[in-house]
Amino acid sequence: MKRALHLTCVAICLCIVAPGFAQQGHPLTGTWSGDWGATSTKRNQITFVMNWDGKNVTGLINPGPDSIPIASVFVDPATWTVRIEANGKEHITAEGKLEDLGSYHRTIKGSWTQGTTKGDFRITRD
Repeated sequence: MKRALHLTCVAICLCIVAPGFAQQGHPLTGTWSGDWGATSTKRNQITFVMNWDGKNVTGLINPGPDSIPIASVFVDPATWTVRIEANGKEHITAEGKLEDLGSYHRTIKGSWTQGTTKGDFRITRD
C-alpha cells in the first residue's frame, strides 16, 4: 500500500513538473544575436528581441536609443522559414530558415537586404 502511494505521488509530481521544462513558448520568442553583411569580412553586429503577443511576433532590432521596431514577421511552420521586415533609415528584410528547432540556442540563417545592400545573416537565440 505504501509503495503504491509512493509511486502515485512520484507520477503526479512528474506530470506537474515535466511540462514546465518542455514549454518554451513561441520558437522566435527571446533575444537573438549575430551578424549580417555583404561579405565574410565586412559584418555588422545585430540583436533581435522578439516576443509572441498571442497573435503576432513583435520586437526590436538593436534595442536601445537607435532601435528599429519590427514591422512584420511571417513563419511557415511547414518549412520553418522566417521572414522579418523592419523600417529604419532603410527598409530591412531578413529571410532565413529556423534551424536546431529542438535546441534552446536555435539559429536563423539566410539572406539580408537593407536598402540596396544585400548580404547574408546568422542569428542565434541567447
